[in-house]
Amino acid sequence: MTDLASVTSALDAVLPGVRADLEELVRIPSVSSSAFDQSELQRSAAKVADILRSSGVTDIDIVTLETEDHGTGRPAILAHKKGPAGAPTVLLYAHHDVQPPGERDTWDTEPFEPVEKDGRLYGRGTADDKAGILVHAGALRTLEQLGDLPVNVTLFVEGEEEIGSPTFVDFLTAHRDRLEADVIIVADSSNWKVGTPSLTTSLRGVVGLEVTVDVLDHALHSGMYGGPVLDAVTVASRLIATLHDDSGAVAVAGLHGYDETDADYPEDQLRADMGVLEGVQLAGRGSLASRLWTQPALSVIGLDATSVERSSNTLIPSCRFQLSLRTAPGQAPQDAYDALTAHISKNVPFGARVSFGNGELGPAFQAVDSDVMGTARQALADAWQTDPVDIGVGGSIPFIADLAEVFPQAKILVTGVEDPDTRAHSGNESLHLDDFRKAILAEALLLSRLGE
Repeated sequence: MTDLASVTSALDAVLPGVRADLEELVRIPSVSSSAFDQSELQRSAAKVADILRSSGVTDIDIVTLETEDHGTGRPAILAHKKGPAGAPTVLLYAHHDVQPPGERDTWDTEPFEPVEKDGRLYGRGTADDKAGILVHAGALRTLEQLGDLPVNVTLFVEGEEEIGSPTFVDFLTAHRDRLEADVIIVADSSNWKVGTPSLTTSLRGVVGLEVTVDVLDHALHSGMYGGPVLDAVTVASRLIATLHDDSGAVAVAGLHGYDETDADYPEDQLRADMGVLEGVQLAGRGSLASRLWTQPALSVIGLDATSVERSSNTLIPSCRFQLSLRTAPGQAPQDAYDALTAHISKNVPFGARVSFGNGELGPAFQAVDSDVMGTARQALADAWQTDPVDIGVGGSIPFIADLAEVFPQAKILVTGVEDPDTRAHSGNESLHLDDFRKAILAEALLLSRLGE
């Protein structure tokens, strides 16, 4: 069995350099959304390649995939480091692209300038998911300090996860021979809380749907014509209200869910983690963990209509809104899409016209327990000195299901460095630095023990 003290000492020797590399990577605004400067993704990919070279990896390629339909992917890094002959191969995944920073006033610090406060490192990508890259690199540097890499390692650092990984399956197909692995470690998830590590064993799927409601072929004076016809925003609001019942549970027939989870989520902890305002009631039925992980959730994430500043006494003829449906593990995304569109078509008020725009279909993920997961749990327990918690995640990482489909023989482990106060995708994103250190330690222990 790997000696914990030796691995810990080796990690502490390399940790300052790992931290410095993370901060330098965070300073690169590698936003993959096409509205932003895509040359920054090239800079970010080059920096990741440099980080891997500093971690003893020499077989490194920066790959920009050209798809059969003439699409172009964002730059990804594909690298290999050999271990002993006959040793298992472990694929380490992370992504170097990040979400847009959002409005500046939602940040207490500059989004792309890492700042440490109260044991946390603030900045866009500090946790999601540039920390994941440095967990992998830090584990390799730790084992190199010990002169021991007991497994073969492949690294795949994607550059388009934050825009839905549009060329992911094409990439897997094109480079399948280089990505084949016995174990896949995806460092892009969360822990139960600060000080308590987790394995993510389930992820909800995602269905995105754009809906347009039309009631008039042109705008009308609301005083002269208001009354016989409701404006499109009111009609859309009444339609949206049919999506949930009086308890706040999703009321779309054909969507599945279940109230079975491995963890209890106390209400006071949930309210604190989410920042729920005093007096606001929680929605839905069943345990809180199931409402987050194993039951469907449906949200309006965007709505186009006349702004308040530009409003006039006019009946609005058309309204467009975007729905985000999170589906329970086990629900086929196409079935969920069909159920949602059928519900909307059936319940549109007053005979208004409804049409559907661009949709997104992302599968859910349900892990199958294995000896490898047991080894991972022990590594997490040793690193944190407390037992890990198996958790579900309400968010979606559809590419994990793609990995499971393309590489069915591989054991998939979903780990991460986030915690309930990380605020990924929001202002003031941050990384808990002590948990970051423990995540590196856990992965170094895991890689060593997988070789054993």
